[in-house]
Amino acid sequence: MMPKIAYKDISFRKTSLDLISLINSVIEEYQLQGYDLTLRQLYYQLVARGCIENSDKSYKRIGSLINDARLAGLIDWNAIVDRTRNMKKNNHWNKPSEIIGAAINQYFIDLRETQLVYVEVWVEKEALIDVVGKICKHLDVPFFACRGYVSQSEMWNAAQRFSVQENVHSKKTMILHLGDHDPSGVDMTRDIQERLRMFESDVEVKRIALTMEQIKLYNPPPNPAKITDSRCQGYIEKYGCESWELDALNPTIIKDLISKEVDVLTDFRLLNKRKLKLNEDKSAMEKYQRLLDEED
Repeated sequence: MMPKIAYKDISFRKTSLDLISLINSVIEEYQLQGYDLTLRQLYYQLVARGCIENSDKSYKRIGSLINDARLAGLIDWNAIVDRTRNMKKNNHWNKPSEIIGAAINQYFIDLRETQLVYVEVWVEKEALIDVVGKICKHLDVPFFACRGYVSQSEMWNAAQRFSVQENVHSKKTMILHLGDHDPSGVDMTRDIQERLRMFESDVEVKRIALTMEQIKLYNPPPNPAKITDSRCQGYIEKYGCESWELDALNPTIIKDLISKEVDVLTDFRLLNKRKLKLNEDKSAMEKYQRLLDEED
């Protein structure tokens, strides 16, 4: 973790300092669970705790406060992530044995190859890909950020992928879908199912978040339904005038929802056999790495 570094001398009111202290507490809580936070996730945690109101004005104010607090050395620079902008570069090694070590760490067989159900996790928002990705990598389940309504090209590619599993490997296929509970977010589940059917895939699309049952259980902060959304009228007639964002759920809740659904679809006897094969393969690679180290 990078230390807090001050680049500007900024004075804050006591109320702002108290809020900064609370922000750091939320950040620490999430880091202990192994999660990074986006600005929007942090904002919703503050709203859920009753510390700030839920409005565009409040969101902008929090963003400005965090920016100033970082410049003043009061919030860690690595504490809040922007998942839309990333540096890309080549990997480098100093000796042959190092790349073998990297290969061992990256080596992975398909643990779910022998399962009877092929499953993918789709999440509406790119901002939540870190939360979803952590549990999906652990479960060895493919995951995908839809970024709203999925493009026709990507939907067709997905249908071909599912059709191979269905027709070549004789597997049942399923998408576990997570999205906002708002006019478009709810409709996206329907859209995914209908377009994949059009492209001749038999995949089942199951919405696992957000649902009204979860909203009643976890009580995330509401937003007004977007009246500019063409689907708004039908949504309001069914659910009322409020909507809820997936970002407002604690990452642990999202992790547990995905894990529970995937476990139901898993034959653990077959999974454990594949894990044993993976460990055997890695042991063989480690022996080769030791030989290279001896030569160096």
